[in-house]
Amino acid sequence: MNYIQIGQETLSIAELALNRLSSRLDDQFSQVVEAILQCQGRLVVAGIGKSGLIGKKMVATFASTGTPSFFLHPTEAFHGDLGMLKPVDIVILISYSGETDDVNKLIPSLKNFGNCIIAMTGNPESTLAKHADYILDIAVAREACPNNLAPTTSALVTLALGDAIAIALIKARDFQPMDFARFHPGGSLGRRLLSRVRDMMQTSLPIVSPETAFADCVAKMTEGRMGIAIVMEDENLKGIITDGDIRRAFTAKGIKCVRLQAKDIMSSNPKTIQADAYLNQAEEYMRQHKIHSLIVLEQQKVVGLFEFSY
Repeated sequence: MNYIQIGQETLSIAELALNRLSSRLDDQFSQVVEAILQCQGRLVVAGIGKSGLIGKKMVATFASTGTPSFFLHPTEAFHGDLGMLKPVDIVILISYSGETDDVNKLIPSLKNFGNCIIAMTGNPESTLAKHADYILDIAVAREACPNNLAPTTSALVTLALGDAIAIALIKARDFQPMDFARFHPGGSLGRRLLSRVRDMMQTSLPIVSPETAFADCVAKMTEGRMGIAIVMEDENLKGIITDGDIRRAFTAKGIKCVRLQAKDIMSSNPKTIQADAYLNQAEEYMRQHKIHSLIVLEQQKVVGLFEFSY
């Protein structure tokens, strides 16, 4: 059995379905995005089975990108969870057939509450579609499943359409990386975007003077375990000595380099950054200049050393 071919056929079916989804986006999509933008409440997503799993992922994306959102399990809704809804909430109901009983049983209550209903369905003539304020078409020609039964291609199309809505909302709100970080303070992205250089810099600094002997510079670099020495004179920054500077000195002078002083081998005008800069700013600056260390300044005074490996 050719598993590679099966995989390629599956992906081809998915690609075709996504292309068809893209080509049939119409004013309903724009109206849905505008309705969510104007919503004074939350965006609520409900679905059963695979649709429910996709709905939970959509909620996670919406909530983390500035659209207050939560998942409502249709069955649990009839046992008290309907109390979580407010009339100003917009509800997305997901059902490929549009005839899922547990989902459609929500419609009378939602109508009574006054909620706007968005249907994500593959059947525009279904019960769900007929009672929705907006219809988003998730129809596919066939599932990738060889029996055309398991929700595979249709699940992917539903997820992709949810992402398309989320991205449209991100752009409409001009949602920036800093906004994203506020909702992800515990992850590495949040740390990079919210933490400042002063929070991560080294404050025990390997400092030498311009007249420090070559051997003492190497000793100071080894002692500091940073592979760097900062050259200072009267509390003024004069330069930096890196492993690369040491290698270049050996290449140029050979054993005679031991007679040199820090001022002879240092790199003048080293790259610096302010202590209140954000970590992502420091990291991007270091990538641009292809360096691994920055001298940290505060009011033009050397206060630390920031290192980053990429």
